[in-house]
Amino acid sequence: MTPTVLIVDDSLTVRMDLHEAFSDDGFATILCATGEEARTAFTGASFQAAVLDVLLPDADGLELLTELRRTPGRDGVVTMLLSSESEVTDRLAGLRIGADEYVGKPYDAGYVVARTRQLLGETPDRAADRPTVLVIDDSMTFRERLRDLLEPEGYTVLAAAGGEEGLRMAADRRPNAVIVDGVMPGIDGATVIRRIRLDPALRDTPCLLMTAADDYATEMQMLDAGADAFVRKQQDLAVVLAKLAAVLRQSAEQLPIEALGGLHGPGKVLTVGPDRDELDRWAEVLRADGYDVVHAAGIDDALDLLAAQPVDCIVIGLDDDVDRAREDCRRLRAVPQVGDLPVVMTGAEERMLDCLAAGADDYVRDTDVPEGLRVHVRAQIRRKQSHDEARRIREELMRRELDAAEERAARQLAETRAALVEELEWRNRELEAFSGSVSHDLRGPLQVISSFAEHMLEEEEEPLGEKTRYRLTRMHAAAMRMADLVESLLILARASRGELRRERFDMTATARQVIGDVAARDPERQVTFTVREEMTADADEGLVRVILENLINNAVKFTRKVDAPVVEVGADAGRFYVRDNGAGFPAEQAGQLFRPFARLHDARDFPGTGIGLTTVHRAVERHGGEIWAESEEGRGATFWFTLPPADHPGPERRGTARRSG
Repeated sequence: MTPTVLIVDDSLTVRMDLHEAFSDDGFATILCATGEEARTAFTGASFQAAVLDVLLPDADGLELLTELRRTPGRDGVVTMLLSSESEVTDRLAGLRIGADEYVGKPYDAGYVVARTRQLLGETPDRAADRPTVLVIDDSMTFRERLRDLLEPEGYTVLAAAGGEEGLRMAADRRPNAVIVDGVMPGIDGATVIRRIRLDPALRDTPCLLMTAADDYATEMQMLDAGADAFVRKQQDLAVVLAKLAAVLRQSAEQLPIEALGGLHGPGKVLTVGPDRDELDRWAEVLRADGYDVVHAAGIDDALDLLAAQPVDCIVIGLDDDVDRAREDCRRLRAVPQVGDLPVVMTGAEERMLDCLAAGADDYVRDTDVPEGLRVHVRAQIRRKQSHDEARRIREELMRRELDAAEERAARQLAETRAALVEELEWRNRELEAFSGSVSHDLRGPLQVISSFAEHMLEEEEEPLGEKTRYRLTRMHAAAMRMADLVESLLILARASRGELRRERFDMTATARQVIGDVAARDPERQVTFTVREEMTADADEGLVRVILENLINNAVKFTRKVDAPVVEVGADAGRFYVRDNGAGFPAEQAGQLFRPFARLHDARDFPGTGIGLTTVHRAVERHGGEIWAESEEGRGATFWFTLPPADHPGPERRGTARRSG
């Protein structure tokens, strides 16, 4: 999409100058001479950027900017203020109202265009289907010949009439290649290529140098300047296509890290000094290099401006007060992000060492100003950009290395996890085989021992002696306890493995069935059971039956010494419970209940395997739920547990019973 810029200025010369500069760079323009015309454009025209003159016959540019910001749909418009009122206070007023840039008159049209494109965030697509070639030649005829040659071959052609213009256009548009004439007014082609090679953002751009010279020494000189290829104008222009394709093919393997802003892109220089005439003299030379120049009368104004608007370099005029210069440098260096900016000082030659010691990065003698100042400013900006580019490339390479290390670690973790899962599955298969062996091979001998002991104890034809009967009784009891323990371990193993078969079922009916089975084992005991009606659960009914059997069995067991035992199965706020009025236990020991073989009472008073509550805990965990107990010694106990639905996230801590008193 072609970007559109709104230009508001009462000067026809300024409007046409900016119109021509923006149009040459591919922008569409809307021109307004008055505030009234601008307000009409605010509501009725489509544009992405606006250049507003601060002083208009019928309006104030700052008020126009405020109106533009308040116009619905105009929040994202890039705005630039253009004014002859270039004092620091004027700039700060415009920037604080909401301007993205403030440019003083006289201005450099190339800077205005390049800065606008930079603010719009438009950068050329280096991977586009049509590579961009910048042609720099003072001959319009030859520029058009090259355009006619390149465009049918799929290239987009940009044209510049001189070296300075070409460098600014290269910094702004970042072409895929540059074709430059060797001999031009101003700076020649070799100088253009040298400057491109010094620019961190452009140094890898392929450059073809063309000249009418026919001697071999000229070709060597141009290649030494940094040209990638050399073409004589008198040769067939098909040679240009061939060499251009060759250098583009070679540049395709560059490191894919985007560069920072270019040395010849839109730059801003802050000049600080009390002599306005001297500052204007500096500005005239610096603007010729495409810089926007901002004046500040003193270091306080400079710091105020730097807080609102970044610059690329600071130039300070020394008035023989070395102590003040030292203090100015110290204050600049103390400000974050400002302290890294290059500082160039100017003054008498004998003050050079003092100023460099005070913190200046460079020093220009009065006798070398203004031309020497231009060279030193460019050198300092180039040095700063080179350091920034090197640091950014290091950071980018480090980031990529960290990303690669994370990827390797993730891959190793996945491989390790897969190996552990495979080993765990193998161990589970072995455990299942062992469980089957226990089920068949261990329970069989125990049953034989128990049966023979029971038969011998009941034998009446051959009465046993008292000691023999005592020993057989202990043997039979031990065999029965061993059988119970084996059965409990098998139930625990089944509760810990296997697929959950979730379904919604009638919890009340299941609880009553379990109570019936428990009561049938000891029909002579009278226990009062109560079950809450209409309880349902979304869970594996088989595992829930295991939970209830163990909890209800425990409740019946621990009410053995109570005159009127009561066991209640119920639910409250999505939590199920089994409550009894039996022996209870100390509240501070609740967390120990769910550990294998843990006992809080003497086995002679309340016998058991010590596996039941561990099995309950595993079964509840399989459902993603929690189980905990509340009790006081001698006042019964309540076991709470939850069975969240399958889509419920479950507790954060798994494997540790919740403790509560």
